[in-house]
Amino acid sequence: QVQLVESGGGLVQAGGSLRLSCAASGIRTFRDSTMAWYRQAPGKQRELVAHITGGGSTYYAGSVMLRFTISTDNAKKMVYLQMNSLKPEDTAVYYCDFYPPRPIWGQGTQVTVSS
Repeated sequence: QVQLVESGGGLVQAGGSLRLSCAASGIRTFRDSTMAWYRQAPGKQRELVAHITGGGSTYYAGSVMLRFTISTDNAKKMVYLQMNSLKPEDTAVYYCDFYPPRPIWGQGTQVTVSS
């Protein structure tokens, strides 16, 4: 059974930083998988934030490029999202999943950026 558990969210002032973590279990081919972070703001559809292939190639949505960094630790089966220069519009619940999403959708982690 595949499980993805997100953590690391919180309340931060604009300009601040957070590091999100996603613990994956039940995935035998994690190192070969493309993993991603998504987010859903209140009243909006869930959107792709970034993804990373098993080979380390990355993609970022335009709104987060140069501010966010996605990475993985294959040994620990972890997916990370380093978020810098946070803006109020980054406020959302953040989820990790495969890309494209299977979808699995864990409980997510809330990120709130105050102005």
